[in-house]
Amino acid sequence: MGRVRRLLVRRRPGLVSLRTTFAVSFAAVTAAVTVLVGILSYGSAARLVRVDQQSVFDEVVQDVRAEVRGHRMTAQDFSSSAPGHDVVRPARTNVQVLGPDGGVADAGRPALPVSAADLSVARAGTAGRLAVHKDVGVGSDVYRVATVSLGGGRGAVQVAQEFSDTEDLLRALQRRTLLLMAAVVVLAGLFGWWLARRITRRLVVLTSAAEDVARTRRLGVQVPVTGYDEVGRLGRAFDRMLGRLAQSEEDQRRLVQDAGHELRTPLTSLRTNISLLRRIDELPPGTREELVADLSQEARELTDLVNELVDLAAGQSDSEPPQTVDLAEIAEDVAGLTGRRTGRTVELRASGDTTTYGRAGSLQRALSNLVENAAKFDRDGSAPIEISVSGPGRAGTVRVEVLDRGPGITDGDLLHVFDRFYRAADARSLPGSGLGLSIVREVALAHGGAPFAQHREGGGSVIGFTVAGVAPDGWHDAG
Repeated sequence: MGRVRRLLVRRRPGLVSLRTTFAVSFAAVTAAVTVLVGILSYGSAARLVRVDQQSVFDEVVQDVRAEVRGHRMTAQDFSSSAPGHDVVRPARTNVQVLGPDGGVADAGRPALPVSAADLSVARAGTAGRLAVHKDVGVGSDVYRVATVSLGGGRGAVQVAQEFSDTEDLLRALQRRTLLLMAAVVVLAGLFGWWLARRITRRLVVLTSAAEDVARTRRLGVQVPVTGYDEVGRLGRAFDRMLGRLAQSEEDQRRLVQDAGHELRTPLTSLRTNISLLRRIDELPPGTREELVADLSQEARELTDLVNELVDLAAGQSDSEPPQTVDLAEIAEDVAGLTGRRTGRTVELRASGDTTTYGRAGSLQRALSNLVENAAKFDRDGSAPIEISVSGPGRAGTVRVEVLDRGPGITDGDLLHVFDRFYRAADARSLPGSGLGLSIVREVALAHGGAPFAQHREGGGSVIGFTVAGVAPDGWHDAG
């Protein structure tokens, strides 16, 4: 039921995919730019055409006015039947001649209307008097008309320019512009969809992988994302995150299994001893004391085991912010604290640059475990426990060593001393859980180093770890 609900939510029609959003946005921006450019282009073209037509008409009218002012001309001079009328009549214009009485002496093609203002100009005594009419309807066409007087009451010449053909041309240009704009918008939408598919393809793969992880809770999913751009970096970061989560889940599972296994022994012993407490009055005094001492010892071991489990879990999810720390200073604090706890002498040697970038609490916990481990296994020793901190070593690492004169470690145990809950055969009678050195290993690995254990010349053992002298790659993901 929960799965069906999640699928319904994921496929709800109200949700818009990133691909659709990108394609629509690309098409909208392209449409807006295209419309703006189209409007501006059409407006500029229409204005230029109209201005050009008006300029041509004005030039023709001015030429006619100059002609009638410079020469004494009659209506017959502009008649279409007069010799050389092609020269007198302006080209690409409609000319109509009015007689002295204002009547039409030579009609234009088509005939132009004559208004009262035109009659007044025809009777005018001054040559070149002008009357201009805009948007004159002649049949289904629209004209500009200018009437120029010949002077002396001899009539007038009407010069007309068709205006509607220009507007028809502009309307055709407008239709073509709109069709072109529509085609550009459609092509932009198709290109935007293709580009969105190309860009979001890897995001879709990444989203599918994330949904599969959320649905199946399987962290071991390989994310097939390539490239070196932001999407590629996101895919690789997501892949590394899943890997570390899977490793963390595996570590937690193993920790719970190991802890459960180790807790069974002291709990079983406690349960057995507690059952004997019911008959404590029947036991001899010596047996009572042994029972109480055994209960006290098991309680301490159980407490130590729980504390070390908490320390191990804290080391795996430590929220302490990393910073630059000096391991020599940490070792000095650990030496003083261990000396007060155990009464043993702890000597410190430091050389070189011993600074690293890490979590001071985790490093102090690891070093304390090493020193306390040395004191535990060399309980009756009189030689001091030695701490050596040196750096930088090979590959710029800082090396921490704890040297003791205890019984040492066998060759077979050297390979397993850092395993969780591992205890050598000759150490199982001593208190402890086998987690101290595993904590050292976790801290060392989290700080870009590694643990080590070896025999000490002259008897005893050398146990320690290395850490990176500088921040290791991926440090912020460690732990």
